[in-house]
Amino acid sequence: MFAIHISGGTPISEQLFTHVSELIISGALKENEKLPAVREVAKSLGVNPNTVQKAYAILEQDGLI
Repeated sequence: MFAIHISGGTPISEQLFTHVSELIISGALKENEKLPAVREVAKSLGVNPNTVQKAYAILEQDGLI
């Protein structure tokens, strides 16, 4: 569901934030649709759950979720 580049120069949490933001703005993620669980996303991407939680927290602070 989420496309990130682990070896890129952009932090993973920022990539996740950007990607989810784009999905929300484009309408691919509908209003009141649940995001995948933090642990599920972390496991599928092979990243620390704290990284995903950070991206979700920024989305919440920005009022996107």
